Amino acid sequence: MNIYDQLDVLDFAVVGIYLLVLIAIGAWISIRNKRPADENYFLAGNSLNWTSIGFNMWGTNVGPSMLIASASIGYTTGIVAGNFSWYAFIFIFLLAVVFAPRYLGARVQTLPEFMGKRFGNSTQNILAWYTIVTVLLSWLSLTLFAGGILIKQILNLPMWASVIILLLIAGFFTMAGGLKTIAYTNVIQMVLLIIVSFALMWVGLEKVGGVSGIIEKTPSNYWNLFMPSDDANYPWIAILLGYPIMGVWFWCTDQSMVQSVLGAKNIKQGQLGANFTGWLKIIDVPLFILPGIMCFILFPDLSNPDEAYMTMVTELFPTGMKGLVMAVLIAALVSTIDSALNALSTVFTMDIFVKKFQPNASQKKIVKVGHMVTVSGAILSIFITMAIDSIKGLNLFDVFQSVLGFIAPPMSVVFLFGVLWKKTTTKAANIILIFGTLLSLLIGVLYLWVFPNDPNSAVKIWPHFLLLSFYIFVFLSIMIVIISKLDKQSNPYLSTLNYTKAKLSPKVKFLWITLIIVMICLYLFFNGNY
Repeated sequence: MNIYDQLDVLDFAVVGIYLLVLIAIGAWISIRNKRPADENYFLAGNSLNWTSIGFNMWGTNVGPSMLIASASIGYTTGIVAGNFSWYAFIFIFLLAVVFAPRYLGARVQTLPEFMGKRFGNSTQNILAWYTIVTVLLSWLSLTLFAGGILIKQILNLPMWASVIILLLIAGFFTMAGGLKTIAYTNVIQMVLLIIVSFALMWVGLEKVGGVSGIIEKTPSNYWNLFMPSDDANYPWIAILLGYPIMGVWFWCTDQSMVQSVLGAKNIKQGQLGANFTGWLKIIDVPLFILPGIMCFILFPDLSNPDEAYMTMVTELFPTGMKGLVMAVLIAALVSTIDSALNALSTVFTMDIFVKKFQPNASQKKIVKVGHMVTVSGAILSIFITMAIDSIKGLNLFDVFQSVLGFIAPPMSVVFLFGVLWKKTTTKAANIILIFGTLLSLLIGVLYLWVFPNDPNSAVKIWPHFLLLSFYIFVFLSIMIVIISKLDKQSNPYLSTLNYTKAKLSPKVKFLWITLIIVMICLYLFFNGNY
């Protein structure tokens, strides 16, 4: 199916007008909210409330796996991919009650800075470069690749042109106003995304005959969150053991995700914002996976499952509405990209430039360097994206999740032990970050490119990538304990993280308890359907 041929002039006009309006809003916010000379550009002057935090975290997360790949997995396997959304509530809760009080209590701008206070400058330097590499690979390049696929479908442009368009829009927001501009525009984008996606779900449900119709016309196992242990794609044991490794890294230690919480007015707003993100994650399944399942019913002979979402849009929505959906989807991708660019700029500027070269740099100088880093990161990500585009025959959803799975173990180990075990030493943390990263990336390269599993072979040479992530995590955890026990040097930095523990307010406690109960009920309901 050629999606480009299904669009009218009015649709393209709506896309163009929407993007122009979005740019105008960003410019207006930048001009209206002039930063005081001492305001933190990267953290929005610590002015974000819970709604901005929640929408910004969710909007940052709504990237390739949500917009394209989730509908594709819904088309082929049902709601099992919902685990990557619903299972996340545990780790968002961990961020709110364990990590956020420590981050905000330490008054840091970046997570490498936090670990620098815990382990010293050497760890901060290693983490700064680690974060830069992971942002370039996981957030920018993979997101741009997925976004490029979407733009290619909509505008019929080559990949390089599609990527440049996305980067120009995202770069503007990042450079115009930092996190404040990104957060404010993300609220608008995410509200519209929710509206149009629910509209698509509603129209789709009418076409398939309502809830009863969709259940009758799909295999019963489409409604299981946990698949049997011998399932080739998503065995329950792999998700249960492997996803937490990714979840801790992604939601608790990744600069792109945590940056919004670091910009909170206070700890209560940060915890409420994290809770709001958890509630927003519930609607990922009806917004992104359910359209794929409905597409399976309505268009069972689709040649490319990656086109499931866009097929539903072009076939079910009228002219003009198609354009609005296209515009909102592009904006959602932009929200992920600009958050990643801001995180990249923040880490390099504060943890490398200011820390090592100009500790007394003015705010004007810091912002200028941040802009230069944004441009440089954008250019570099183009080349990485084109390299990814040259790899053929890969499932976008699994590639995205597996890359995250191989990046996650070293960071998860160092942050968990660094925060929860006072006896963790600097030497142990640095060895895990260097050796563990090299080990994880080596296994990832071997798994994805050198010796990949043959999908047509009955014998698999590799376990599931989530199980591999779990095995690496366990191995590195044992290593960090052994090295810390053998290291007799005292840690002079630990005292710098002394802070007053923040108690959960009654409102925060009630909202989290309610969310936990709802998630348990959802998991009980969507299992046992065979």
